Amino acid sequence: MSAFVEIRDAVKTFGDPARGGVLALDGVSLDVGRGDVVVIIGPSGSGKSTLLRSVNLLERLDSGSIRIGDDLVTARGADLRRIREDAGMVFQAFNLFAHLTVLENVALAPHLVRHVPKAEARQRAASLLERVGLADKLDRRPRQLSGGQQQRAAIARALAMDPKVMLFDEPTSALDPEMIKEVLDVMTALAEEGMTMLVVSHEMGFARAAADHVVFMDQGRIVEQGSPARVFGEPVEERTRDFLRHIL
Repeated sequence: MSAFVEIRDAVKTFGDPARGGVLALDGVSLDVGRGDVVVIIGPSGSGKSTLLRSVNLLERLDSGSIRIGDDLVTARGADLRRIREDAGMVFQAFNLFAHLTVLENVALAPHLVRHVPKAEARQRAASLLERVGLADKLDRRPRQLSGGQQQRAAIARALAMDPKVMLFDEPTSALDPEMIKEVLDVMTALAEEGMTMLVVSHEMGFARAAADHVVFMDQGRIVEQGSPARVFGEPVEERTRDFLRHIL
């Protein structure tokens, strides 16, 4: 069966390499099956977030290709709006509109972008907020929520566009330790429901429990990949073993 998300020979450079620029992605290829959860790990600066951001064109590749389903994301003239609808993104920062309620934050994009009637968009938003455990916070402003609650609202906002794949860029890194579990529980539930997910994370417990596939990156390349049991339990590459010794 062909991959649902297919990345081929992705290259991305920031600045001029001859003048101290950074080769962020150095020929990365990766296949993600429909419904799979792929967790990308590695040290800071390894290219993890750049790879993730390239999937919905927040970063443009210098060369290589990315496909989601039948859509070639990297094609010249690709529909940027539709690509970002199909690939929902959850960032480290919550990026909620401070002047809107949580319900309004989640309902806004479907109403404005997809022209869903306002009442229908609000009803769908309420359902999604219940799904992430915020049914009692619909009328709160973001500043009235904890960091974990704001991140769960951000997940609901991304889900409101009915994405084909969800991208998570270190979604718990800005949270206090006691708030991390509530966000990871929502992500685990999404994984169990069959959502295709690419997750950049330092949460190795989540990777062990929820991932179908773990990818270890370093210096813009995929060094090692495989099942969580194989990568964490029997890493082949010395660079992988060294990284895991420092974080486990």
